[in-house]
Amino acid sequence: FQVLAYEPYLALCERMNQKVPGDFAKKTLLVTTGSEAVENAVKIARAATKRSGAIAFSGAYHGRTHYTLSLTGKVHPYSAGMGLMPGHVYRALYPCPLHNISDDDAIASIERIFKNDAAPEDIAAIIIEPVQGEGGFYAASPAFMQRLRALCDQHGIMLIADEVQSGAGRTGTLFAMEQMGVAADITTFAKSIAGGFPLAGVTGRADVMDAIAPGGLGGTYAGNPIACAAALAVLDIFEQENLLQKANTLGNTLRDGLMEIAETHREIGDVRGLGAMIAIELFENGDPGKPNATLTADIVARAREKGLILLSCGPYYNILRILVPLTIEASQIRQGLEIIAQCFDEAKQA
Repeated sequence: FQVLAYEPYLALCERMNQKVPGDFAKKTLLVTTGSEAVENAVKIARAATKRSGAIAFSGAYHGRTHYTLSLTGKVHPYSAGMGLMPGHVYRALYPCPLHNISDDDAIASIERIFKNDAAPEDIAAIIIEPVQGEGGFYAASPAFMQRLRALCDQHGIMLIADEVQSGAGRTGTLFAMEQMGVAADITTFAKSIAGGFPLAGVTGRADVMDAIAPGGLGGTYAGNPIACAAALAVLDIFEQENLLQKANTLGNTLRDGLMEIAETHREIGDVRGLGAMIAIELFENGDPGKPNATLTADIVARAREKGLILLSCGPYYNILRILVPLTIEASQIRQGLEIIAQCFDEAKQA
């Protein structure tokens, strides 16, 4: 998709065509940021279907650019005060049994969109994070994803998997969709894929990717050769150091350690995750209807003072997400868990 292709770009595209889930011919576009990847994914879906609408999910995070803000399911701090967002974007419920949203509820919310807001023949794409990032690390079930795939097939809608945060081995497979039993038509990736270098991409069905005329995709800095070389090295290290297995081992260690902390702290209402994409959700007195953002902020501040960086997320900022490097040492995991335990103990005594 570049004016002049160069070897690292082509080599990486070939690798991603092999790595991204889907038993069909693929093509890959390389860009610079996750938001750029998502915007291009929807643009490609629109061109392929000749439709304009898109469905995203509650709690979704797809970027901070103008169009991706319309897909993102959180107002503050992303789109607050910015006026009208681009139209033809509709919001479905993301399945979350913890908060009483079943797979049936989520599918029914899409059917309601078809009845009340936009006919299915006007929808170009449904975009979903297999594991929500900013939304709280809730994971869709394989059963739900299979129903979503069937719904898209029924209506000729492109299924886009946004794997910007859940990809690059974070969930114990290179892409979380590998654990869902179905493949998306279009997949986005970014973040860790190049070990910190600015690189993102879109991989999709070859016929879908070809829907846009030559020159319609690309960018001045898209897929720069240094970032491509870094991504190729990252993929090599995944294989050489068996990082996918390590992600699963890390995830088990973290979950076990956090569950042990939760045994003496009722405010930890849930410990969850896929692979090494782990989160704990804090409630008042263990009540899922009472998110505890105050305690969450307190734990983040206390951990920072002890040299541990934690990030909160979720619509109520009551979720602690834990994203350790897949190359972390066991001693550092133990140290981090000890700091988290200390922070909860101190907060209880304060």
